[in-house]
Amino acid sequence: MILIADSGASKTDWRMINRSGKIEQAQTLGYNPYYQPIDQLEREITEGLLPQVKSDIDQIFYYGTGCSSEKNRKMIRQVLERYFIDAHIEVWHDLLAAARALCGTEEGIACILGTGSNSCYYDGKKIIENVTSLGYVLADEGSGAYFGKYLLADYLRKDLPEKLWDQFKKRFPMERDEILDRVYRDEMPSRFLGSFSHFLFQHLKDPYCYKLVYEGFDQFFEKNIKKYARHGEVKIHFVGSVAFYFSNVLRQVANDKKLIVKNILESPISGLTLFHNKAN
Repeated sequence: MILIADSGASKTDWRMINRSGKIEQAQTLGYNPYYQPIDQLEREITEGLLPQVKSDIDQIFYYGTGCSSEKNRKMIRQVLERYFIDAHIEVWHDLLAAARALCGTEEGIACILGTGSNSCYYDGKKIIENVTSLGYVLADEGSGAYFGKYLLADYLRKDLPEKLWDQFKKRFPMERDEILDRVYRDEMPSRFLGSFSHFLFQHLKDPYCYKLVYEGFDQFFEKNIKKYARHGEVKIHFVGSVAFYFSNVLRQVANDKKLIVKNILESPISGLTLFHNKAN
């Protein structure tokens, strides 16, 4: 049986493909080795995943946020080896998951717009170029954390339109100190910031909200996509909740820049399942 994992900041989607091609699924909390201790991953495996695994696992393909470094990949691989002793295990960055899910074996630019943001140029087999992702503090243009950061700052400074400010206050009755505590002391501040993208989506017809989303996507194209030499020639694909739910705005920004956007998926797991099922 093949076990596939797509682990983001908020959740991990698991798919199990047996020898007859039947697919089963599971979900646990997300894991990022840069922000969370390794025992968090072990807990999700033992308490969330293993009770749902009904057959022996032969191969594991784990794709995760924070897995760009060999150190982090090795650490995750060692945890998986403890629970799946006889399995062949591969641990890859979530950017390769996006590329394989979106492009398959075709050339293109694959992007992630979820809690965070990232992009790469994929030649149909491997990632050959990647504009450096700097995280939610320095960059992450167009991501949920990016939007949440600006929305919260404008709320706390009362720069939101009055009606929108009142709606935000009613929906999130938090004081300034509580918000700052969540931003600067939370284990996963990007997840907290990203949660406010739901508010933007629900009020997208408001000019402030639409402008914030439009400009965030515009910055993503300017700071990331336009740095790939063939950005105007190949298809650009997106995966992630922000790209999916704000797809109309995303396509509008791309159209205004004369760029070609093709696939937009909420999650890469279905594309990954198809990719590995074909490869098997």
